[in-house]
Amino acid sequence: MRWMAMAGVALALAGGVGAAYAQNEVNEVVVTGSRLSEFDAGTTPSVALRKRADNVITTVTVICDTRDPEQRKSELKTTLRALIKGAPAAGVELGVEGDDLIGRFDETNLDGAIVGGGKPDTSAVTLVLKTKIRPEDSFDSATGRITGFIKKTPKTGRTEILGASSWDLTLINPQQYRPTVIGLIAADANKAAGEFGPEYGVSVDGLQQPLSWYQSAPLELALYIPYRMNVSHLRK
Repeated sequence: MRWMAMAGVALALAGGVGAAYAQNEVNEVVVTGSRLSEFDAGTTPSVALRKRADNVITTVTVICDTRDPEQRKSELKTTLRALIKGAPAAGVELGVEGDDLIGRFDETNLDGAIVGGGKPDTSAVTLVLKTKIRPEDSFDSATGRITGFIKKTPKTGRTEILGASSWDLTLINPQQYRPTVIGLIAADANKAAGEFGPEYGVSVDGLQQPLSWYQSAPLELALYIPYRMNVSHLRK
């Protein structure tokens, strides 16, 4: 996709793209880890939308090695119910991860979530714990809500909660920010066109590329489209 800007010409494309994405299903996407782009000063566009992530998450394993299978299952489910019950007051949500999307975990998921724990007489459940990033949060305060919640949750029998050692960020429906990013690109292109004068135009290639991002601060992401801008003399 190419767009040509001349000095003083406004862009209406952002609004059109917004309409195309308005009907998309709202999903929470894990935007760090394998989906995170590396910032490269030579190739990453300077125009980006900087936004704090919506949530910080970590993966934990709730595991039990009680020998009797029925007792083991009961202890696991009791601990999981304690997590479900205590999460709202702690500012924490429980989820399950699949294909880089976060789904909700509640009592209806208990039986289906329990799997073998990798050793004899062991069962486990893998959960995603997440907390909303508040305006006043630092990385330590946000992650501390989750680690404090794990520590305070009662564990029944031989059940343990393992993990909370690595952290990721999520965005809810990242594509909703695409029109804003395109608007920033348009503003920058129009400014560049104005600097060169009315005899020059600026072409922008690559606006069809998907939205990308890199981590610009512990709780912040820079959202961008990998476009290219070229300045050329307008032929008469």
